[in-house]
Amino acid sequence: MTRRQHILIEAAKLFKEKGYSATSMRDLADKVGLEAASLYNHIRSKEDILQEICFDIAARYVAQLAEIEANNDSTVEKLNALIYLHITMIAGNREEVYVCNNEWKHLTEPHLARFKEVRKGYETRFLNIIKKGIEQDELQAVNPTTALYTILSAVRWVEIWYQPNRGIAVEEIAKDISTVLINGLKL
Repeated sequence: MTRRQHILIEAAKLFKEKGYSATSMRDLADKVGLEAASLYNHIRSKEDILQEICFDIAARYVAQLAEIEANNDSTVEKLNALIYLHITMIAGNREEVYVCNNEWKHLTEPHLARFKEVRKGYETRFLNIIKKGIEQDELQAVNPTTALYTILSAVRWVEIWYQPNRGIAVEEIAKDISTVLINGLKL
């Protein structure tokens, strides 16, 4: 792991613990064992860290979504894959996903507008999968937007609740959430 990667990981932990606004560069320097002035040899600003975390996580979600869209699976299989994606991202990148989901509002323009665009694009593409499933009679004729935000909200609780030592595997959580959510949508 490079020094920069280490800084980003520790920054995400601090942003989750204290919030982006309450975290200072001095806090981050202390956390990574550097003098505050030396920290700037690796990063330009706290906002650059926030941008990098948010856009990296968003890009990973979008790349996986593109793979799911491209395959010939049924809508139900695609929804299972999307639920699994969200849960494994949360479990494997807890702090970074938290920052992306909760601290993005602190981005400044033009980065805020660009992030909102990426986020909205992801949601629209996810929504289109649900709409297609409804049109093809794979899913119940519910409001697709309600279905989308119900799924996204349901997987978000994992961000708060999941701990590796809880005695339940990530795969089991994903399977159980998929079963509850998708069986409620299937005909």
